[in-house]
Amino acid sequence: MLAAMAATEQQNRTWSQIDVPDQSGRVVVITGANTGIGYHTAAVLAYSGAHVVLAVRNLEKGNEALSRIVAAAGHGAREVHVTLQALDLTSLDSVRAAADALRNAYSGIDLLINNAGVMLTPKQVTADGFELQFGTNHLGHFALTGLLLDRLLPVRGSRVVTVSSLGHRMRAGIHFDDLQWERRYDRAAAYGQSKLANLLFTYELQRRLAAADASTIAAAAHPGGSNTELMRNLPAIVRPVATLLGPVLFQSAAMGALPTLRAATDPAVEGGQYYGPDGFMEQRGHPKLVRSSAQSHDEDLQRRLWTVSEELTGVRFGV
Repeated sequence: MLAAMAATEQQNRTWSQIDVPDQSGRVVVITGANTGIGYHTAAVLAYSGAHVVLAVRNLEKGNEALSRIVAAAGHGAREVHVTLQALDLTSLDSVRAAADALRNAYSGIDLLINNAGVMLTPKQVTADGFELQFGTNHLGHFALTGLLLDRLLPVRGSRVVTVSSLGHRMRAGIHFDDLQWERRYDRAAAYGQSKLANLLFTYELQRRLAAADASTIAAAAHPGGSNTELMRNLPAIVRPVATLLGPVLFQSAAMGALPTLRAATDPAVEGGQYYGPDGFMEQRGHPKLVRSSAQSHDEDLQRRLWTVSEELTGVRFGV
């Protein structure tokens, strides 16, 4: 009973980066870690002692991010361990090459953070012919997770944390009759589909991990309204409103990283949980346990998306 009361108290109080436990000895892989939320997540974990792998598409920007993290550690601070890994989520060949490199480099991975993403992009397709948002945000991460799972499963307490969005409620559905939006493209609905897919994937992965009695867990997070490079694709008609209301709606990328950090490091986190900001409409604030849409908990939908994702990527999971 005392343990339950302590857990409840921890859930209810304000949580910040100072609550990140010591990460010494942990190997962390973060996609899209050269900017925005991914960068701040990587920096905090590196300063907490983890060996952090920045898995990025643009190696030049990745090197700049690595240098900033190391420089900000300052003289006399604990040594930080940060490395780069080339990864282009829009290419399954690149995903496989990155997974092979990571599997060769590390016998165990403690934490995989599926953070990279694109938002509200004009109609484009990936190297494999997938709609860009669905291919990057969901299928690329689905494949990467499956290919790295054998490095996560042996590590007690390992986690897969996938970053979703409030957009999973935005005109969202899984359009199985036209997953790649070949007939009619709606970039907002396509974004919503990809972010809903992130949660469906997380919940189905957690169910499979639990059924296999694995100590690895899958959790999810969302950053609320955060001021990052993802905002560059906002429709022109919306930009003036976003600029005007930005101070109210959007928080810094450093604050937006907190839900991911909590899902990734808080000892109280359980598989299948979802974290987001505690403020009005989950737009801003410190991270807390939040609820996702009823649709994201549809187990039939989860299983159907899983099967389709395996078929599209050619990746099968070991659970």
